[in-house]
Amino acid sequence: MKWISRFIRYAISAVLAGPPMAFATSAVDLYVPEAPPLTMLNQADAHGIVGDIVVQAMAMTGYSGNFVSPPWPRAQREVSNGKDMLIAPLTRTQSREGLFTWIAPVMTMDRTFFSLDQRVDTFDEAKKAFKLIAVGIGTAQETRLREEGFPASQIYPLKIGENPAQMLLKGRVDAWFNGVPETRYIWKQISDRPLVMSRVLMTANLYLACSKDCDPQMVERLRTALDTLEANGTSARIESGYVKGLPVW
Repeated sequence: MKWISRFIRYAISAVLAGPPMAFATSAVDLYVPEAPPLTMLNQADAHGIVGDIVVQAMAMTGYSGNFVSPPWPRAQREVSNGKDMLIAPLTRTQSREGLFTWIAPVMTMDRTFFSLDQRVDTFDEAKKAFKLIAVGIGTAQETRLREEGFPASQIYPLKIGENPAQMLLKGRVDAWFNGVPETRYIWKQISDRPLVMSRVLMTANLYLACSKDCDPQMVERLRTALDTLEANGTSARIESGYVKGLPVW
């Protein structure tokens, strides 16, 4: 049986000498909203800033994303209560802290008020200036308005995406509290009219997160991959590609 032992030794030597073995590909549910340019659906290979970065990180670690896009509040509930489900982009807020496994930040985003004719510099000024404020339902922006003491009658939660922009353009709301890159991207698609952008009033990281019950090995692999994409400049290049040419007010 010497030849068997010799064959095993040769096989082991070949594996050790060869390139590192790739992870076997596993499909994982990835919950995202239609929130360009952060995340996009039905755009061929363009998944948005966060989408592209996350997809690359998943590919590096042997995972493929099965994109799922229910309404954003439901998406958060399903991922939190599920197992090994991913969600992005998600702001890490106090109310969400214990509901998810936080893998790593993907990008940082500024938020502020946008209107057709009025700039504000504080939340207190916004309370006085705007009678009705559009905001994405289930977003960190909606949570922040409520934390700042805006009454329910002043907040108009709408489905994430183009809806708040259309409401603002038609004059049905007085302002839109939203992320800067998303607003610039969506507004460019619907109007040439310049918006009035207020002082940035909220800045926070957008995370890739997982279910509270999440495989620690998957978390560590994805965290390492995202750190690598940040360190080698890939994340910055992806972001600049999407924001290039967007209006600045």
